[in-house]
Amino acid sequence: MNASASGLENGLAHGVEGRIVTDPEDDGELLEVSMGPHHPSTHGVFRMNVTLDGERIVRLKPTFGYLHRNHEQLGERQTYLASIPYTDRLDYICSMTNNWAYALAVEKLAGQAVPERAEYMRVIVGELTRVQNHALSVGFLIQDMGASGTPLMYGFREREKILDLFESLTGSRMMVNYMRFGGCRVDASEAWLNEARKVVAGLPRFADEFEALLVTNEILMARTQGVGVLPPQLAISAGVTGPLLRASGVNYDIRKVDHYSIYDRFDFKVPLGDHWDVYDRFMIRLLELRQSIHILEQALRDIPAGPIMDPKAKIRNFRPKPGEAYGRIEAPKGELGFYLISDGGPNPYRYRVRPPSFVNLTVLEDMCVGQNVADVVLILGSVDIVLGEVDR
Repeated sequence: MNASASGLENGLAHGVEGRIVTDPEDDGELLEVSMGPHHPSTHGVFRMNVTLDGERIVRLKPTFGYLHRNHEQLGERQTYLASIPYTDRLDYICSMTNNWAYALAVEKLAGQAVPERAEYMRVIVGELTRVQNHALSVGFLIQDMGASGTPLMYGFREREKILDLFESLTGSRMMVNYMRFGGCRVDASEAWLNEARKVVAGLPRFADEFEALLVTNEILMARTQGVGVLPPQLAISAGVTGPLLRASGVNYDIRKVDHYSIYDRFDFKVPLGDHWDVYDRFMIRLLELRQSIHILEQALRDIPAGPIMDPKAKIRNFRPKPGEAYGRIEAPKGELGFYLISDGGPNPYRYRVRPPSFVNLTVLEDMCVGQNVADVVLILGSVDIVLGEVDR
């Protein structure tokens, strides 16, 4: 195929580069297109080298590393406590759950107990984080499709209410630094809990509006149904987790599998997809958002009185005994885990992050091959990545 000079110039202006190469199999020509690392739809400094036959994708190579920040090396040179603010930056939308996964790993390493009230607070802030993540994920997906910003603004409207709660609780809207080994940094007042109940009480109406606006939209259905199919066996083999895995019909949610924290006390369902495509991934996030609301209603109703920190917990001069531990949670984007090795010193001997965005991106080519080039940004958007945890 031949690409016009004007087409390539237009692509270059939007962060896309291209060159023509020969296809040895059919003596034709393929077009290699480089999307990123500054393309507006790559959700950060992420690059996709796409090989096209006409508009059909025949190869796709993800390229990472533009945002590498030595997170794991820093974790091995900081004290255990000093690493908590660094976990905030892994996923700037989900800092609460980043804190939680790391705190859980350290607590396993040290055999540290967590008071019941602190467990309830972790569930509350964790599920509020899931609500805002899924609302923004759906909003950005629709915007990537070329729609107006209305759905995204709906998501941001609800996110603002949640961030206001986080700010009044922790002093920060996004980089919360809230969890501690053995509990949480500060307790929630009754006024804060009442405000949280008001916010949660308004979420079902938001979910109704979101669904009425999007679910049966003809353009959305045409652009997403049958696009970017991820078969369940491939998803399992690749280690995919989170909404991406459940949209492929695999019933695997760490909240149900591990029963970490106090999730075994709550009644909630695990939505599953039937067709394994972009539309299913869109719907799974809407359905999970509703399940998070249900969990929040139960947690805010049942939260007990009591300490927010274990009185036996050591914050300063924290030196766990030599050993290793892996702590994982069902973060909004999938399984977020921390692997730690202690040699008895004040900082970890080994600090390793298992980020869901990085692992989930490994199946991007499988979902894109055979699709049109216009579908690439939709498929990438349905994975829901953040580059802070992809590159680390």
